Amino acid sequence: MTPRWDSVVAFCVWKGKDRRMQIEPIAYIYTDFEEKFGIPRQSGLIEELEGRIVFEPAYRSKEAFRGLLDYDYVWLLWGFSKNHKRPFNATVKPPRLGGNVRMGVFATRSPYHPNEIGMSCVKLKELYFDEQLGPVMLVGGVDQLNKTPIYDIKPYIPYTDSHPEAKGGFAQEVKDYALEVVFPEALREVFTEEKQAAIMKLLAQDPRPAYQEDPTRKYGVLFAGYDVHFTVEKGVLTVYEVVKGRAEVHGKL
Repeated sequence: MTPRWDSVVAFCVWKGKDRRMQIEPIAYIYTDFEEKFGIPRQSGLIEELEGRIVFEPAYRSKEAFRGLLDYDYVWLLWGFSKNHKRPFNATVKPPRLGGNVRMGVFATRSPYHPNEIGMSCVKLKELYFDEQLGPVMLVGGVDQLNKTPIYDIKPYIPYTDSHPEAKGGFAQEVKDYALEVVFPEALREVFTEEKQAAIMKLLAQDPRPAYQEDPTRKYGVLFAGYDVHFTVEKGVLTVYEVVKGRAEVHGKL
């Protein structure tokens, strides 16, 4: 059975009157992430990270997907279903800026916006029809937890959605940051070849908050059913253990 999350209720003002709009999931995405630590900070960074989108019964009509395969990418609108609601803050501390520099919340893609809505641009890899589940979408470059609710899907249109000349703010300044990854082949063998490529790129992105630089601290990323344990020193991330399932590791966030 597909898990149910509470629908999102949004309030807006139109001509001086309060109107309430109820948003309910149209689908759920299934990924290799069971916790937030380790998930890429942006979608599209690692195309090998795949997700399978299964739609709710009301949206399983083939007609609803006519023409979708004419696009290479789609936008996903989704919900931060495991966020703990907290009071609105005008500023947040982006992890890539060391966790001690405040930016306006609307100048970031922090999960703690007034409404807990995420937006991701993902590669449309496959659309197939299952006898029981109906239309199923396979997408790449995901940045969602497993079983995240999807509220809408829209096509990515290059001539309107792409602006290569646009300024990228502080995100542009840190886009090339990466770690060297040492991941012994004997430890990687528990993953398929594609998942090996995904976890290598994921670790290179540096899952840690930027303010943590203790080389003795141990971390663990839960990915595809395995806990990948590592340390980081002088720009080099070294994996020292891979454990089936979840394991307690000092430093896991």
